[in-house]
Amino acid sequence: MGIQARLLFAHMLRTSHYLAALLLVVFSFFAGVYVRGDGKLEASILSGFRASLAQPPENVDFSPLWKAWRLLEEKYIPATTTEEITPQDRLWGAIEGLAKSYGDPYTVFLPPQEATLFEENISGEFGGVGMEVGVRDRILTVITPLKDSPAEKAGILAGDRILAIDGKPTKDMSIDEAVRLIRGEKGTEVKLDIARERTEEILEIRIVRDTIRIPTSKYYLRDDGVFVIALYNFGATASEEFKKALREFIRAGTGKLIIDLRGNPGGFLESAVEISSWFLPMGKPVVIEKFGANGEERVQRSLGYNVYRPWWRIAVLVNEGSASASEIVAGALQDHQRATLVGMRTFGKGSVQELVEVTPDTFLKVTVARWLTPKGRSISENGLEPDITVEVTPEDVEAGRDPQLEKAAEFLLNGRITTQ
Repeated sequence: MGIQARLLFAHMLRTSHYLAALLLVVFSFFAGVYVRGDGKLEASILSGFRASLAQPPENVDFSPLWKAWRLLEEKYIPATTTEEITPQDRLWGAIEGLAKSYGDPYTVFLPPQEATLFEENISGEFGGVGMEVGVRDRILTVITPLKDSPAEKAGILAGDRILAIDGKPTKDMSIDEAVRLIRGEKGTEVKLDIARERTEEILEIRIVRDTIRIPTSKYYLRDDGVFVIALYNFGATASEEFKKALREFIRAGTGKLIIDLRGNPGGFLESAVEISSWFLPMGKPVVIEKFGANGEERVQRSLGYNVYRPWWRIAVLVNEGSASASEIVAGALQDHQRATLVGMRTFGKGSVQELVEVTPDTFLKVTVARWLTPKGRSISENGLEPDITVEVTPEDVEAGRDPQLEKAAEFLLNGRITTQ
C-alpha cells in the first residue's frame, strides 16, 4: 500500500484534502504518526529494522510459543457456536499481543480490517464525532473536542475519561480500536460512559455522528489593543494562515500578541517548525527528536523567518487539549523566552510513530522517537507547565467567561495579573 512512512500526528498527510477527510473520524491516531513531506522513508531509520527481519533475535527461545500454539490447536473447543477463528487470525492475535507487551498505547499492530480502516482514513469520507482521544495513565482520555463538533455540542470536555463505548469497556483498549468503535455512519449514534473530574457519577453521553469540518485559524484585534491568533490545528494550510494573521498583527502595531493553542491537537511537524521560525533566529533549535535505544538525536531548527521584535509581548494559551505540534511550538517559545505560557498543563503527547508494513495488508505502528524541548524537557512525561496557571471552571463555561484569555491580556497590558 506504500504507506511505509513516519507520520506526525496521525492523520495528517500530504494535502489539505486528506486533512479534511481524516478529521471526520474521532480524530485519534493523533500527533505522533507522521509522513514526510516527500512521502519517502529515511533509510537510516528502517535499515536496522529490515536487517533484523532476516534472522530471529538472539537469546530468545521461541519453543514456548510454538508449544502453546500446538496445545491450543489440539485442545481448544469454543464455549459457543461462534465464527471459526482461523490460524491466520491467531497469528494476527499473537502479533497484537507482542506489540501490546511493550506497554506503549501508541505501538500497535494493524491487522487487515484495521489496516483497511486506516486506508479509508486517508482516502475517503466517513462519519465521526469530532474529538481527539489519547491515553493518559492507561485510561482512554479525551484530549479535546473539536470546535462546533457533535462531541462538543453533546457536552464532551477535554480531560473526560471514556470508560465504555456502546457498553464495551475501554480498559486496555488500544486507541485504534476505540477509533473504530466511535467512528460510524453519519446520523448514527454512539454512547459513551464518561468519568469527569469533580463529578462522582458516571455520565452517559450520546452523540450523533456527523461529517466534521475543521477551521484552521481565526484572528482579531481586541478593543484593548491585544491581537489574538487562534490556531486550531497544524494542518497543511496552518503555516500560510498563520503568516497572514501575523502580517495583520504587525500592521496593527500593538506589539501585544496572544497565540491561542488551546484544544489544538497538533499536525504537521513542518508546520510547527515554520510557525516557530517567525519568532526565532536562524538555526535555533525548535524541537529535539530522540531516537532508539542509543539515544540518537535529531534537532529540528528554526528556518530564520524571525520577525520578532524586543518590544513585543507574547502570551501562548495552552490547556489539557494542547498536544503534539502545539506543545512543540509552545515549548520552543517558552524555552527561548519569546513567550509566556498561560493556562493549564498541556496533554503531553511527545512521541513519534512509524508505520511499517508487515505484510501487504497489515502494519505495525511503532513508537520510534520522543520529542524534547530545546532545553531537553520531555514533552511526553508531564506535558508543559504554564508560566501562569489559570483554571477554567464549569461556572465560567456556563457563563461564557474565558478567564485564561482575559488573564493573558491583562498580563500583556500590565506586566502582571491580579489575584483573587
